[in-house]
Amino acid sequence: MTDTLLLREDANHIATLTLNSPANFNALSDAMLAALSAEIARLAADRSIRVVILKGAGKAFCAGHDLKQMQSHRADTDKGAAYYQSLFATCSAMMLALQALPQVTIAQVHTIATAAGCQLAATCDMVLASEGTRFGVNGVNIGLFCSTPMVALTRKVPPAVAFEMLSTGEFISAERAREVGLVNRVTAPGALDAETRALAETVAAKLSIATRLGKSAFYTQLGLTTAEAYGFAGRVMVENMLDADTDEGICAFLEKRKPNWGQD
Repeated sequence: MTDTLLLREDANHIATLTLNSPANFNALSDAMLAALSAEIARLAADRSIRVVILKGAGKAFCAGHDLKQMQSHRADTDKGAAYYQSLFATCSAMMLALQALPQVTIAQVHTIATAAGCQLAATCDMVLASEGTRFGVNGVNIGLFCSTPMVALTRKVPPAVAFEMLSTGEFISAERAREVGLVNRVTAPGALDAETRALAETVAAKLSIATRLGKSAFYTQLGLTTAEAYGFAGRVMVENMLDADTDEGICAFLEKRKPNWGQD
């Protein structure tokens, strides 16, 4: 990539995206949102990639929206309102596209993930954080309730926990984030890269058709009633079962050998 705001490195079916704006703690500026949106679109069409790791360069994962940039549009009320509507619509579209990626996504979070940065982490399928990392939706502290970050947060943690974070503006530790379901694993700071990579490699080694179908089904069934979810999931199982590589995987298990998958 030529856009240095966002770096991409591919290896062994894993793409690592690095937010590369450490001077402003990897804020989600207009340019950063554009870079993320473009790269997510490229990843969606890339069959060679099975897992995406999202991390931040410098001292933090992501501090949320670029407040200086937002304030610069305040002078003209009408134009400011249009800009803010566009900003939050663009950010929401990027978050939806990130969740809709066929690949499994893992947020590798260090030091801080706040406001839209916390939203970004929560939008990923899994989150790993180093000890000492703090998560917050702190906009209320400056008079701006984190309404859009709330959407992702309330889909990861219990409502009471989310509302406490949103209304108090207080941070929670990585350990507390793991307790409430925002974080999957907490590592020693020096082990975060290796632990994230190991998890990514574990997922990347699975049959890609299974994880792609499974991820899509996972999010779809969350919005259905229990009966509807079983009906939908059954149809997904049939589609998965009829795949030739799934046939090979089951035969290999029964024959006590490693599967010879012809996956991309």
